Amino acid sequence: MRIPALGILTIVLLLTAAPARAQRYDPDYPVCLQTYGIGGDSIGCGYTSLAQCAQSASGRSAQCIVNPYFAGARAPAGANYRRHRAY
Repeated sequence: MRIPALGILTIVLLLTAAPARAQRYDPDYPVCLQTYGIGGDSIGCGYTSLAQCAQSASGRSAQCIVNPYFAGARAPAGANYRRHRAY
């Protein structure tokens, strides 16, 4: 009797669990706004500068972060970025 009851309880708990929201980073914008709330955190990337994001975050439980998936970001050149001519 315990095994069917535990199985039913497990199925009910899995079906009634709140779905997790996927957080998306928009690769077109370099700055994201991360907000904190009782219902969960969210990240929205739609800002072109940290100053613009800071104005939106003002007075809220939020912070501005750099978008790690920004498509316009370039990798810094390494030490061997110049090609030397062979003499």
